[in-house]
Amino acid sequence: MRRSLALLGTLGFAVSAHAQSSVTLYGLIDTSLMYTNNQKGGTAWQMSSGVESGSRWGLKGVEDLGGGLKAIFTLENGFSGTTGTLGQNGRMFGRAAWVGMNTPYGTVTLGRQNEPSADFVGPLIAANQWAGGIGAHPGDTDNLYVNARISNSVKYISQDYGGFRAGALFSFGGTAGNFNNNRIWSIAAGYSRGPLALGVSYIDTSRPNTALWDGTAGAAAISPNNTPIYSGYTSARTQRVASVGGNYTFGAAKFGLVYSNSRFEDLGSGAASAPIARYNGATAVFDNAEANFSYQFTPALLVGLAYNYTRSHGAGDAHYNQVNAGADYFLSKRTDVYLTTGYQRASGTDSTGKTAVAALWPVSASSNSHQIVAALGLRHKF
Repeated sequence: MRRSLALLGTLGFAVSAHAQSSVTLYGLIDTSLMYTNNQKGGTAWQMSSGVESGSRWGLKGVEDLGGGLKAIFTLENGFSGTTGTLGQNGRMFGRAAWVGMNTPYGTVTLGRQNEPSADFVGPLIAANQWAGGIGAHPGDTDNLYVNARISNSVKYISQDYGGFRAGALFSFGGTAGNFNNNRIWSIAAGYSRGPLALGVSYIDTSRPNTALWDGTAGAAAISPNNTPIYSGYTSARTQRVASVGGNYTFGAAKFGLVYSNSRFEDLGSGAASAPIARYNGATAVFDNAEANFSYQFTPALLVGLAYNYTRSHGAGDAHYNQVNAGADYFLSKRTDVYLTTGYQRASGTDSTGKTAVAALWPVSASSNSHQIVAALGLRHKF
């Protein structure tokens, strides 16, 4: 009898422990039909994956360890919904691969993950709300659309204290004898209560071409970093980005303002192919300002409008004016159809030393100063 009770107790403990742990399979597939009025001089109709949200699948898990501690992990794969190929330059889990601990004081995670600007400022831009990649700031030089993830990193995000949270990240470069090479550090903070959301962030990257963008030292910029907006600046020794933004919701309407300053310092460091001669040793600066507006007409229908102005100076002197408009209609909680459009006009001299051309994401650059892109897509989450 005593042995039976002991066995039942053991089984009860096992069931309880199992109930406190979970692993979830999740993902989304986003595929659209896209029109571009000018790609390298020609009109294009094509199918594209991940215009509104990057197609992905992943596993995330949590185990309650007691005492307010939880072990957590996420593995997230990015892929093309049109060809089935891997994203993030062929990584199996290129979007995320981390393990960590959730504590009463915050969360600590280790591995490949987003840097803190993605948690605090990224959600405030139109691209991450309704515009998709077509609405990313020209070149995504501030990484607020989160094209780049951070490998070999330790990240901390605090708990919520009256609406305020903060975060920090450090990535080890991993170069023997040169601790600074490929090193990344970042800090960010945000406030969210009621209708108001605010965020601020700063990231400092050594050798961004290899640390952020998977490039090879001394080689040309790779996709998606071969845009003429900044491909000539990828040899920078250091990239520094400061960003700040806010959203305010008034009933069904939401207004937002975001500013970022991106600096590509000491061009010609050897981290990528050399810049044109007159840019060697110089610093290229991008000032970017966005104003966005969205309106929830019904629980199922959201529409949005955004204007973006970007100016580069220092090395090169280019100006980019961009307007985005879009609509998102939810057929259910998991399935929606969307229309997102963008118009960009460029002027001045770009990173290649040539007359600036329009270059909306994710298509090839225009052959002239303007470009129009529109995508009609279907997105399903599971």
